[in-house]
Amino acid sequence: MDAPTTTSGENGISGGGGWFTPRKAPAGPPSDAEHTTHEGPLPANAPTSPPADARTRPPAEEPAPQPSHAPSWQPADRPEHPHAQQPVDAQDPQRVPVQRVAAVEEGSPDAILIRRTMAEIGSIADKVTSYFYALLFVRHPELRVLFPPAMDTQRDRLLKALLTAAEHLDNTPVLVDYLQNLGRGHRKYGTRTEHYPAVGECLIGALSRYAGNVWDPETEAAWVRAYTTISQVMIDSAAADELRSPAWWHAEIVTHDLRTPDVAILTIRPDQPYPFLAGQYTSVETPWWPRVWRHYSFASAPRSDGLLTFHVKAVPAGWVSNALVHRARPGDVVRLGPPTGSMTVDHTADSGLLCLGGGTGIAPIKALVEDVAEHGARRPVEVFYGARTGDDLYDIHTMLRLQQSHPWLAVRAVIDQQAHVQLPDALRDYGPWNEYDAYLSGPPGMIRSGIHTLRDIGMPSSRIRHDAVEELLVTGI
Repeated sequence: MDAPTTTSGENGISGGGGWFTPRKAPAGPPSDAEHTTHEGPLPANAPTSPPADARTRPPAEEPAPQPSHAPSWQPADRPEHPHAQQPVDAQDPQRVPVQRVAAVEEGSPDAILIRRTMAEIGSIADKVTSYFYALLFVRHPELRVLFPPAMDTQRDRLLKALLTAAEHLDNTPVLVDYLQNLGRGHRKYGTRTEHYPAVGECLIGALSRYAGNVWDPETEAAWVRAYTTISQVMIDSAAADELRSPAWWHAEIVTHDLRTPDVAILTIRPDQPYPFLAGQYTSVETPWWPRVWRHYSFASAPRSDGLLTFHVKAVPAGWVSNALVHRARPGDVVRLGPPTGSMTVDHTADSGLLCLGGGTGIAPIKALVEDVAEHGARRPVEVFYGARTGDDLYDIHTMLRLQQSHPWLAVRAVIDQQAHVQLPDALRDYGPWNEYDAYLSGPPGMIRSGIHTLRDIGMPSSRIRHDAVEELLVTGI
């Protein structure tokens, strides 16, 4: 799963008996469900590699579970989820503690069994995911080419996807929303319908090997039911998306503006129309690191000339970010995945916008401001631009020019090294915010702190939108 993912396999795997076999993808009209992000219990398609010993050691055979009745939740037409389904923060990846799955003994019988499994493997999660990929590549070596050479990040993404599914197995609107986005996003990896059964069987094999203390036929059947339904939601979503858009777009870099030694603003031109909404994001693959995708938010509202803008910060060991900041030049061609995310503005409402942007997280905030300006609603917009130092306010002049052009916009810079209070605690000195919707973008720590502050001053969760969703969901925020 992707929390981004690629998965895999073929029907009729030895010992599988055909379970996990998805029904044929529908050929009907595409769903009109809103795009949201990334990931469920399938593997993610970003770097990960099997352990050295797994490449030479044949994996142990796992018991072959038998299919059971339909899962306790079914896909349904979902209401709009209030939180933006935003990307894993590619510039600040964090390991997700599996042991923090909440409410293990609450929920439907299947949800309880699945959460028990996740709690059981919490302390050895890396071993479980490494074994899963080793099992997958040993049984299906032809699938290895779908994955990047290095697999470190892949393990964390699989865990995030599993945690998200386990945490929200009984919350149909949130989980289906998440899975539909995963299914759409997996198209760029070359994932096909016939890949899902193999992934499911290898996942069950890894879990049954390492969750022995809680693993029994009932637990196995719960996982089979959940995975079967999860994979079908993703397959259906991908099939619907195939009818309306390509799996990826090629885009040429038009300008490359190095704002600081490690931050660049890139403008690119897609090779065909690329529809998106202000506040969304996409995934980017460079020619220097094939099959490695990272998420970046659009830094402007849709433009009449079709150009797209991204703010990229190079981070240590960041393959894609360093390539885009230090190696890319005008004329280079990158690939884009589909747009996703629901951190967008409801233009039928008249509430104000309270925007918190930290570092390159100012990019989607700028896009939202432009979006409000283009709609001419003159609704109040308050922007708090956070940075560690004054030099990190690389786009402050653009924001101040927008403020000069629009009297309804207020921009406040909050610099950690100079302020007596830090973002987002500075929010307490302004307001009140009871007539505002909040939008947060930046490092996960800033988002978590911002959410706590906003809740503490009385803003309901339904009015708080943010990126880095799956990380925040699994940590209980």
